Amino acid sequence: MSKVNARAILLSLIILVVAGGVWEALNQPPAATEALTEYELLLGTSDNEARVPPPSQVLKHAWAELSNPFYDAGPNDKGIGIQLAYSLYRVLAGYFAAALIAIPLGFIIGMSPLIHKALNPFIQVLRPISPLAWMPLALFIIKDSEQSAIFVIFICSIWPMLINTAFGVANVRKDWVNVARTHELSQLKTAFLVILPAAAPTILTGMRISIGIAWLVIVAAEMLVGGTGIGYYVWNEWNNLDLNSVIFSILMIGIVGMLLDMALGAVAKLVKYEE
Repeated sequence: MSKVNARAILLSLIILVVAGGVWEALNQPPAATEALTEYELLLGTSDNEARVPPPSQVLKHAWAELSNPFYDAGPNDKGIGIQLAYSLYRVLAGYFAAALIAIPLGFIIGMSPLIHKALNPFIQVLRPISPLAWMPLALFIIKDSEQSAIFVIFICSIWPMLINTAFGVANVRKDWVNVARTHELSQLKTAFLVILPAAAPTILTGMRISIGIAWLVIVAAEMLVGGTGIGYYVWNEWNNLDLNSVIFSILMIGIVGMLLDMALGAVAKLVKYEE
């Protein structure tokens, strides 16, 4: 490990400890409020100010949740592991469905100026639309909340992959393509043996952006459709006035999102090259 990395880790730990200490100190309830119910504290119905749970309470709750993450006590009481599993299933289903369309279509757009000019107006109109704006239409047409959530993930994932693939393919060095033509390679072999390896870093960048957006969107989508998933879990725990669970679930969303990004980042390093 380099000195810079070691110092960065040390600095991160210091920031974490200091921020956690400040959070803990600012959210200790006064002695007069200890006898109040959690409901009174959260709603502020007492004469004392409602406070965010300190890290010590959140960590205690996190330990209890993570010690049995896959319990199932009914429709509205499932462990954090089950909720995350439902969300990951929806994200990956919509994400890979988008990849199956975006990457081949991006290749065609990148290799053909005519197709690019023909499809670009449609892409520029559809790309800025919020994925959640599609949810009512998806629910009306599909008539299934889970499939509608997957469709929303599909919509939000397709654009970064499509645009980055088209950009990467279009910007492959012409010398490499000309060498392939000199060796009389077919267009299919040129695409797989020359263009794909050259454009792979850009394609992986688009895939990495897409997975981050998909994980953001699934939380909001599950808040709307309900049922299961980490987004529903957050909203349900807020309705139960359990801020410990809300903060814990927020942290879990961040950790899972970081792991997804790290996984695609590791894949991107495998295809990185230097000319």
